Amino acid sequence: MRRTLHTKAIVLDTVKLKEQDLILTMIGEDGQKRRAVAKGARKPGGRFASRCDILCESDLLLSAGRGPLPIVSEASLVNAHAPLREDLDSLSAASAAAELAEKSSYEDMPDPFLFKILSALLSLLEGADAPHQMVLVSAYAFKMLAHEGWKPELESCIACGDPHPTLFSAAAGGALCASCAREVAGAHELTENDFAWMRALLAATFKELKDAPIDAATARLLLMLAHEWGQTHLDCRLKAWEFWRGL
Repeated sequence: MRRTLHTKAIVLDTVKLKEQDLILTMIGEDGQKRRAVAKGARKPGGRFASRCDILCESDLLLSAGRGPLPIVSEASLVNAHAPLREDLDSLSAASAAAELAEKSSYEDMPDPFLFKILSALLSLLEGADAPHQMVLVSAYAFKMLAHEGWKPELESCIACGDPHPTLFSAAAGGALCASCAREVAGAHELTENDFAWMRALLAATFKELKDAPIDAATARLLLMLAHEWGQTHLDCRLKAWEFWRGL
């Protein structure tokens, strides 16, 4: 990297380093995944203690250090997203989103959309009730993965084109009719309302979804489908999602 780099970034994960430092994994405003060392970030009252916590959105100045990772030399807080760390449900929802952002962003591959959509999501998760947090994170997963090329087919059977599908499979790539689903293990039977909600996750804005009435059972179903979609197409285990769904 250049000797110095100024960027806005959201902290996705932290790892302890030595007694008082942290290694930050972040997504920059250009959509690239970045890692940097925040010296003294674990020191109570330290100047980085409240600016480099997980989920914090900050303006950072990164400077080349002696090691392989840059050093955080300056940091100013843009949005701490503090309400998301105040209860387990909110933290679990935000952590699931951060995990997905970390798994789907890459170094040296800019995509500003990835930063913008995560920033918007974290702001709207604040103050949302548990079912709507599930809906918002599910929408984030489907929107973000569709942007990267993994958009589910929801209007007709992906195998034969039947306009009245009744099942959904992440492995198959979307909706299935009952006949074609016989060849697919693990397909989930969905109602017309369930399919309508899945289409809304892709088409509606986060604000519209946050204001829409939904029952807890449907919200949990959407979260399960989003979890399966993410794991299948990113080809990885999403541990934060597993923890959240187990609450």
